[in-house]
Amino acid sequence: MKIASFVVAVFVALPIAGQAPKPYTPPRSPDGHPDLQGTYDLATLTPLERAAGAKAFYTKEEAAKLEAAAAAFRAVGDRAIKGERSAPPKGGDGSTGPAGGVGGYNTGWLDPGSTFTVVDGQKRSSIIIDPPDGKVPPYTPAALKRLASMRAQPTSDARESNDPGLEPPGSYDDPERRPLGERCLLGFGSTSGPPALPDYFYNNLHKIVQTRDSVMILTEMVHDARTVRMNAQHLPKAIRQWMGDSVGHWEGDTLVVDTTNFNDKTRFRGSTENLHVIERFTRVDANTLLYRFTIEDPDTWAKAWTGEFAWPTTQERIFEYACHEANYALGDILRGARLREAEEAAKAPGARPGASK
Repeated sequence: MKIASFVVAVFVALPIAGQAPKPYTPPRSPDGHPDLQGTYDLATLTPLERAAGAKAFYTKEEAAKLEAAAAAFRAVGDRAIKGERSAPPKGGDGSTGPAGGVGGYNTGWLDPGSTFTVVDGQKRSSIIIDPPDGKVPPYTPAALKRLASMRAQPTSDARESNDPGLEPPGSYDDPERRPLGERCLLGFGSTSGPPALPDYFYNNLHKIVQTRDSVMILTEMVHDARTVRMNAQHLPKAIRQWMGDSVGHWEGDTLVVDTTNFNDKTRFRGSTENLHVIERFTRVDANTLLYRFTIEDPDTWAKAWTGEFAWPTTQERIFEYACHEANYALGDILRGARLREAEEAAKAPGARPGASK
C-alpha cells in the first residue's frame, strides 16, 4: 500500500513540476491597465547591430567572459590620473570619440553598461532581432543618393545619429549648423527616441509617468520628455515635431505606441519625414519592462526592421542634465574654428606676417 501511494504521489507531482511558470500579472493602475510607472536603466553592453559571425545570443560562459573583459577595461580607465602628466599634443593624438583626442571624460564619468541585455532568459548579442542576422537592412538607392547629398551640405542636422562620413563643409560656420545633440536641444544617438536606444555613454535613465489619457517618458539625457496621447488620432501631416507625434493604445497588457509626423531635423539614421515607429512596452516581471520597436521607412531602408531589449528598473534618481551651461562650450567650438582658419590663412603662400593674430 505504501509503494502504491508513493507511485501515485510521484505520478501526480511530475506534471505539476513540468508545467511552465504562470504568466506574470503586472500591478494595475486605477483605470485597470498595467502600471508601467517607474525609472528604468537602459545601459547595456548589447549593441544595436550584431557583430559579424556572432550568434543571436551568448552562452552564460561567453557572456561572463565578455562582461569580465569590459569590467577589466573600465577598471584600467578608472585608475587615478597623474597630476603632473604632460598635455596632449597640439591638435590631439589622432584618436576619435567624445574626447576628440585631446582629453575629456575619463571612465569614472561614463556608464556604457556592464552586462548584456537578457530577453527570455538569453543574453542577446544584438538589439536587432529582425532581420535575423541582427543587422540594419541596406539603404535603398534613393536613400544612398539622399545621404550623399546631405553630407555635402553645410549643415549637420541630418547627422544626429552618428551617420558615417566626414563633417560637411561649413559645419562650424554657424551654431545652427551643429548637431542638435551638441547644441543640447535633443539627446544624441536616439536616446530619447523613438526608438529609445541606449547611448552607450552615460545618462541612461528613463522615467515613465502614466495616467488614463497620456503616458510621459522622461529621458535623463538632455531631459527630453515625450508625451504619448492615449486613444487619440495623429495630428495633421502638416504638423511636424522633433520626436514625432506619438499616440498609444493597449493590446492586452502591452502598451503600443505609434509615432509619425517627424520633422526634417531629427533624421533617425538618415530617415525621411515618413519614418514610422511602432513601440511595444510590456512589463514581464516586477523589475523588468520589455521594450520592442519596429522601424519602417520605405524611402530609406529596403525593409522594415525590429529590435528589442530589456529595461530593468532602478532606484537611482534622475537629476537635471545641465548641458553646456549657458552654451559657453559651443561658443568655444566656433572660436576654435575661427582660430584654425586664421592659422591656415597665415600659412598660405603670400600671407603677410602676423596675419593669424
